[in-house]
Order: sequence, then structure tokens, then C-alpha cells
Amino acid sequence: MFKKILIANRGEIAVRVIRACKEWGISTVAIHSNVDRESMHVKLADESVCIGPHQPINSYLNIPAIMSAIELTGSEAVHPGYGFLSENANFAKILEDNNIKFIGPSSKVIKMMGDKIEAKKIAKEYGLPVIQGSDGGVKNIEEAKKICKEIGYPVLIKASGGGGGKGMKIVKDEDKFEELFLAAKSEAKKFFANDEVYIEKFFENPRHIEVQVLSGKNRTVHLYERDCSVQRRHQKLIEETPSPVISSEIREDLCQKTVNMVSKLNYEGAGTVEFIYEKGKFYFLEMNTRVQVEHPVTEMVTGIDIVKEQIWIAYTGNTALEQKDVNPRGHAIECRINAEDARNNFQPSPGNISMCHLPAGFRTRVDGSIYQGYKVTPYYDSMICKLICHGRNREEAIQRMVRSLDECIIEGIKTTINLHKELLNHKKFINSDFNVSWIDNEKIF
Repeated sequence: MFKKILIANRGEIAVRVIRACKEWGISTVAIHSNVDRESMHVKLADESVCIGPHQPINSYLNIPAIMSAIELTGSEAVHPGYGFLSENANFAKILEDNNIKFIGPSSKVIKMMGDKIEAKKIAKEYGLPVIQGSDGGVKNIEEAKKICKEIGYPVLIKASGGGGGKGMKIVKDEDKFEELFLAAKSEAKKFFANDEVYIEKFFENPRHIEVQVLSGKNRTVHLYERDCSVQRRHQKLIEETPSPVISSEIREDLCQKTVNMVSKLNYEGAGTVEFIYEKGKFYFLEMNTRVQVEHPVTEMVTGIDIVKEQIWIAYTGNTALEQKDVNPRGHAIECRINAEDARNNFQPSPGNISMCHLPAGFRTRVDGSIYQGYKVTPYYDSMICKLICHGRNREEAIQRMVRSLDECIIEGIKTTINLHKELLNHKKFINSDFNVSWIDNEKIF
């Protein structure tokens, strides 16, 4: 097994990876910016290296500084977590060229699936249904308007190299098209240094379903699906598995078609294939070539440690699992706890945590990096921890989550704990009568 792994990330995912490494007996190296010296991932790692000031471009996205840290510490492999450089094909290629193992797929596969247009073509070629829209990037407004007339409004303008809701605009009629088209291109340029956009038919009331896979040279297995339909402005808030709205027949079809596609990609590692689902049909959305924020719900129902499996695949090239080894039981739900003021348009709420009591109990898990006295900075993503609960069925998982949210006390900053309490107790959530537009349309909070 690897002797030393550098974690090219921060916060709760860095803590999560460090814990998995320790269980393998692997030494860990944390990198951190100058404002993250007191972060939990730095305290838990065997070694730590400061790689720059607080701005991500000068620290967690600073490839030369990270490469120096790798050389300084003699690290054999790098786990990128999610976000930052996790889907950066250039970073993966530099590591490959320097005989440092990137814990994820090859740079070639990352580049291929990171291009949303190319990924859509591949999905279609390998038998996954895709959303009607442009065959590639659209070059000008005239071409774009012609495509929109062919597929009909509403449409979605999306950044080719994007994600996380950036460079994405919904257009309901032609009157606003030109303004939103230019806005999407501008956002895409700002966030992804690439202003190419493409167009898809917009589904107004879909569910967001994704399939978790683990793949090596020997085989690809799926770990079933997650339902990530509780969203605000394309950002996931609550995830669960199994999806309460798809039948066993659709589940089997969806998972098998996903495995069929991934197995043809020479894919090594953990990955997630995302779909939208409406009126009994699913359509390929994109593939994330990394571990997902919501991976713990899958771990809770399958008993499989996805991060440890990532490390094993990176070391051996193969997955130790066979499909018969994946036997999900019960239901799991995850709530993302953010340092935000939900009653004030979800404004970030940095500051010192004066009181911190995190929940515990039967089948209750907290993935986080906060503690009493920790200072939440304004420089990074506002998620401070994730609360995950497992039950014998969905009703029990909801009850356990409500109990756990009641126990979760974080003072000194505003958090989204109360928002999650309202959502979990809402009739529509309890009855699973919602879609990705639910929160934005009903203005619940």
C-alpha cells in the first residue's frame, strides 16, 4: 500500500480522507493556506505544509506550490477530494508525468468527461438517453436562437466547462434570450476561463438522480443511486438513497446502463453519473470524476467505504468489489450544514464558533471539520459539516435526522440547521412530493 498520501484539499473532505488513510496505515500530509493553520485537517494529519495565502488561486489551486509540498514530504500519491483541483486534467497530467499517483481517473478521462459536450456525445454513443439540444458549443446568438426554436422554450444555457450552477441560465422565452445568453458566456469566462456554452431543453419539474460507481481495470460496479432533488439555485441541500420515486425496474435499467458506459471509458476510481428524471424517463446530465459531497449516504446503506476503495483502486488498478458484494439496506439521508443566514438570502456567516455540540447516537454520522473555538473564514465554501442518518426505512431515517438536527448546536455564527428542520418536517418532503425547483418556487425560507 502507499506509504504517504498528500491531501490536496481542506475542510471536512480532507478530514474524511485522512481518516480513511489512517485505517490503511498510510501517513498523511495536509496542505493549508495561512488562515487554515488551526483547521482540523491540519491537526489530524501526520505532517502539514503551508502553501500560500488565503486566496484559493494562491494556495489550494496553486499547482507549483502543491508540487513543492509533494517533493518536500516525499508523498507518493495525491487525493484531491472534491472541488479545487479534483477534476483538473492539467494537475492530474503533471502528477502522472512526475510518477506521483493521482487518486482518481487518468488525466485523459478527466478531460474527456469534464467537457460537458464531449461527455454528452459519449453517453449517447454508449446507450444513455441524452437531453435534446445543441450537438456542441454554440458560436453566436443567431445559431442559438435557431436551436431554441427547434427544441422549444424553456431552454437551459450551460457552460461547456462548468458546474455548480455557474454559467447556467434558464430562458423561458425569446425576449430574454440574448441578454441571458451573453450573461452565461460572461459567467463561463469568469469562472472557467472558457466562454463556450451549449443549449439543452429545460425540464421544469425533474428529479436529480445520480448513480455511484467504482471502477478498475478488472470491472465496474455500481453502488445504486442517490436522489439529490432538494436544491436551491442548483446547489444541493439534502440527499438520500434510495430514491423514493423510482421503481425497482427503472433502478436496475439506470444502474446497468451507467455501468455499461463507465466500463467502456477505461475508468479507474470512484465516479458519479448524474441524470435528470421526469415522468418515468431519465436523461444523462454529466459525470463527476471524483468523490461526491453526498457519498456518505451510499456508504451508510451499503457498508462500503468509498474513499478507502478509491485508494485501493489507485494502488492496484483494480476494484476489489464484485456486484454481488453490494447489498444496500435501509435508507439514508444527508443534510449539508452551511455557515449561512437562510433568512437573509443565505448570506455567508463567517466568525468564531462559540459553542459546538454535534449529534451522535444510533446510525448517526457527522462529517465535519469544526470544533468549539474554530474560526469560520469567509474565503471558502460555506459548508461546515454534513449530518448523515440511516434508518430501516425512509420514515425512520427522517425521524432520526430530525432528532439529530435538534441535538446539533452551533453558536456564534448563523447556520442552516433550522432550514433543514423545516424541510424535514415539511409535508412535501415527507411525501416525497418535490423536485429540483421546489425550494426556489415556493420560497420556503
